[in-house]
Amino acid sequence: MTDPAPARSPEQRKQDVLHRLDHDEDVWVATASPDGAPCLVPLSFVWDRGTLLLATRRTNPTAVNVTPTGRARLSLGHTRDVVLIEGTAEIVEGTELPAESGDAFTEKLTWDLRGRPAWVYLRVTPHGVKAWREENELAGRDLMADGTWLV
Repeated sequence: MTDPAPARSPEQRKQDVLHRLDHDEDVWVATASPDGAPCLVPLSFVWDRGTLLLATRRTNPTAVNVTPTGRARLSLGHTRDVVLIEGTAEIVEGTELPAESGDAFTEKLTWDLRGRPAWVYLRVTPHGVKAWREENELAGRDLMADGTWLV
């Protein structure tokens, strides 16, 4: 095993997180049913005005699970470059989606779900963001708390 790279500063970690949010296309989304059954799925997303905008079929467990609680946990990266996001998710119908948001989703992901009633958008507002690569970055991994960037 090789020695880990030096720990990044909190400012660099935030920049790396924002870069991933702008450039990554997929995120792992974890939700739970009202009786506690977990659900973990990858969904495509766009970083839109400080929120993650995703889409799924309205009958899929992810959409069903966010309706009663609004809670979701999302993860970017792999086990040696983690971005963990805690947030509140809301269902947004395609007809209610601001045009700029729908256009951003379509431009980045090359598919447009507006006007397709079987699909809904999920808008996740982050309340907490953590980022780390190795053990040497566990201290100070909190970059956002209560919806406010700490750096």
